[in-house]
Amino acid sequence: MRWTRTFIPTLKEDPSDAEIASHKLMVRAGLMRKLTSGVYTYLPLGLRAVKKVERIVREEMDRAGALETLMPILHPAELWKESGRWDVYGKELFRPVDRHDRPHALGPTHEEVITDLVRREIRSYRELPVTFYQIQTKFRDEIRPRFGVVRAREFTMKDAYSFHPDEQSLRETYMAMHAAYTAVFRRCGLHFTAVEADSGAIGGDYTHEFMVLAGAGESEVVSCGCGYSATLERAETAPVRPEAGPQSAAAMEKVSTPGMKTAEEVASFLGKPTSSLIKTLLYDAQGETVAALIPGDRELNEAKLRHMLRVDAVTMADPERILEVTGGPMGFSGPVGLEGVRLVADSRVEFMHNCVVGANEQDCHYVNANLGRDFEAAQFGDLVVAREGDPCVRCGKPVSIQRGIEVGQIFELGTKYSKSMKAHYLDQAGQERDFVMGCYGIGITRTVAAVIEQSHDNNGIVWPASVAPYHIEVLPLNVNDEPTMRLAEEVYESLTASGYETLLDDRDQRPGFKFKDADLIGLPFRVVIGEKALGEGKVEVRNRKTGETTKIPPDRLLEKMAALLPEEVREGRAHN
Repeated sequence: MRWTRTFIPTLKEDPSDAEIASHKLMVRAGLMRKLTSGVYTYLPLGLRAVKKVERIVREEMDRAGALETLMPILHPAELWKESGRWDVYGKELFRPVDRHDRPHALGPTHEEVITDLVRREIRSYRELPVTFYQIQTKFRDEIRPRFGVVRAREFTMKDAYSFHPDEQSLRETYMAMHAAYTAVFRRCGLHFTAVEADSGAIGGDYTHEFMVLAGAGESEVVSCGCGYSATLERAETAPVRPEAGPQSAAAMEKVSTPGMKTAEEVASFLGKPTSSLIKTLLYDAQGETVAALIPGDRELNEAKLRHMLRVDAVTMADPERILEVTGGPMGFSGPVGLEGVRLVADSRVEFMHNCVVGANEQDCHYVNANLGRDFEAAQFGDLVVAREGDPCVRCGKPVSIQRGIEVGQIFELGTKYSKSMKAHYLDQAGQERDFVMGCYGIGITRTVAAVIEQSHDNNGIVWPASVAPYHIEVLPLNVNDEPTMRLAEEVYESLTASGYETLLDDRDQRPGFKFKDADLIGLPFRVVIGEKALGEGKVEVRNRKTGETTKIPPDRLLEKMAALLPEEVREGRAHN
């Protein structure tokens, strides 16, 4: 492709709304342009990179035995109501209404649609297992779109869904998909890790996220040297037992705490450490009001609470409900005398003594409240957000927290959708059974951003060859010099005929301007043709990643490029 015949509108300055490197560079290098908040147009250079990732994903999905389909973006609300997610998914679900006032959803994911298809078409265990996948546009009404395509409202995703007769069959496909995802991200040139994760609104009990470690990532990964790693939503850490033995239980006393609502305010007012308080947080768990007890210096992890209660969603109780249940206003709730509400507690609460708790009364708290004497909890478990230095749940050593970008996630769904949507097959005995399901997603456009986030420098993008829009840029320094351009054309034609995706910068611009653009768009190799090198009978080959420049005769260029970009790289088959 000739630069003058394509469209690569590079920019010198960073866009004002861009916060991270990938967002800045995708705009500056002419890969995309913003239409509105969280919605982007992909320009020719950007679309080529997206298609490279799609190709890698298709090859690995096909190799894993998945069958490509294409499902509608527009979903009738009835399907989502069947699964129970119409009310659970939340405001991220776009809900258009057609001219007949029928509600629909713009698909953020396609579990309902594929389950509807399979329940209509597959009836026998003999047709199982089967896995379908698609590469499709998705829509999620993010509350705060940011970081370019890392958190966008419209994006391209590969989603796959598998159907099985039993859990063993599901686990086999799950592991095959784990291997396929590993191959995809290796081929994209990414440094990544697979971590235990929370399933969120998708559902299921067993899931892994594929996380690209990057300082600008929105996700946080908790890890330990023993090999344990999980997302912050999922990560469990062990409680620390006090070194001293159990304290004697002092007499509980009600004290006045006028206007003190937060744990920090109450602790400061009473002259006690925040860790001596127990927060009592009231939640609605799909119709049941539950009180969660956690230490005053920790934050509740709602995903863990949801898992403990085995519900699809939990939401904080509103002030009216808190007053109705506790008899006191928000900010003064406590477990003592709290009736008609299930109390669950973080495991750390078991080791707390003579605590400060809300008195369920305006401007009042109890001091010296003790578990077992003054209140009870129905269930204990890890309910708090993990933090740096917490003991690892497996080995007890301190954990660390790093930031990352989630590029893929795989789920064991079980019968969550087949049961609610009455999707059955006939087993060997002729009995109806619920399909056992799995689902598997890769953010295609997010993967492009993750590649750039990991592979860039101060001058621009540094593309891995497998996903670069082009392999080589041919850069003549003076397009008005006839010998220079004659050789540039010959080199361009020769490289293209040999299977290299080549961009010829045939613009009539200053060399310095073209060099800056070349570094900005970041193609793996650059062939510079100038009068000085021509006088020596050579061209310059520059490696964008290493910065190494080599002068070679033009007739050795194909040999050189074959060593740098072997055939399997050119054909997209290399595992970087």
